[in-house]
Amino acid sequence: MKIATLNIENLFHRDKSLIRNGLSKCVTNWISELDALMPRMQKSVNDMERIRELTFLLGFENIDNHPYGVLRKRQGELFLKQRGFTNENRASQLTDWNGWIALHSVAIDHKAILNKARLVAEIDPDILILQEVEDKASLMDFNSIFLREYDIVPYDQVLVLEGNDARGLSMGILTKNGYRLDAVKSHGLDFVDRTDPIFDIDCQEYTITTPEGETLYILSSQFSSDNESKRKIQARKVASIYDKMKAEGKELILVCGTLNDVSYSDCLSPLLRETDLEDVSRNPRCRADKDKGKDAGYFRMGAYRMGVNIKQKDYMLLSFEMTQKLITCGLNRKGMWPERNSKWEVYPTLKNKKHAASSHPLIWGEFDNIKWQSKHTFPYWNKYW
Repeated sequence: MKIATLNIENLFHRDKSLIRNGLSKCVTNWISELDALMPRMQKSVNDMERIRELTFLLGFENIDNHPYGVLRKRQGELFLKQRGFTNENRASQLTDWNGWIALHSVAIDHKAILNKARLVAEIDPDILILQEVEDKASLMDFNSIFLREYDIVPYDQVLVLEGNDARGLSMGILTKNGYRLDAVKSHGLDFVDRTDPIFDIDCQEYTITTPEGETLYILSSQFSSDNESKRKIQARKVASIYDKMKAEGKELILVCGTLNDVSYSDCLSPLLRETDLEDVSRNPRCRADKDKGKDAGYFRMGAYRMGVNIKQKDYMLLSFEMTQKLITCGLNRKGMWPERNSKWEVYPTLKNKKHAASSHPLIWGEFDNIKWQSKHTFPYWNKYW
């Protein structure tokens, strides 16, 4: 049984608010100002002049190299300027519409999509848990079209549940090879008080039956990226869900996701130090390609392990019983673009940052299929049952 988790950072389109961090502060401010000016019903002369300035600064006139098409307003009519530079009416004077179309998402590079599929196919898990999926239709297309490019069997079950963030940051799970998803529970409506949800996105419980008839419980979550106190509340909540599962006699439990902090952080202490959960990246059986050169023997603070000097944000945590079934595990970062001086093996198709499958590693574990002998089961009793 092989299980993997990955923050895939969307499949085909990503909300532009999530990628503006790479833009200069000036460009971000220009975009925000233009977005505020365009919807105004009455625009002053100064407004119109400022719009002209902003469109020039943002390069709206440089449209010849646009890969698809650009909608433009000219003399009261809306045109689509195609790559062949032919104008085609899209809104005439009869419709009396010459509006502004705000695109909230940006297309992901085709090579990046292929690298996402390649990353999943290389591990080929029976159960794949994903964070930051835009919608179910996209995940189904990714499963049926792009994974086939790498000759792996597509997944039988595909599920996506939208969380509290409407920017295409849903959570998904895929299963195959006889592993059956039997139940799903969302904690998106758990509140700190009556107005503030605990999870910015969600924490989802999956109940899975294995081909051998065992029941596996998976908790997938994504914690706040910019609020430490909120992260601690979220960690405490996931820990309480885990403790409740254990009290109910559930044993084969896996907790995973983007927790957005390093392992020594106080924010994650309720989960990492106040439970018996084990981080697979700390397990001696964990495999990961090391950095090249002198960094191979270096352990940067906050990194996954020696020689894997990327800041830890993603986790796969195992209950005691699940750890006993672990055969091997690992991190795959071949789809990540190396930042700064750290270098590691990447896919030949990854030539620059926009071709990256994700800025997160894929974490996986392979487990024994033999039925777990519960520590609460006594062989003597079984003999006479």
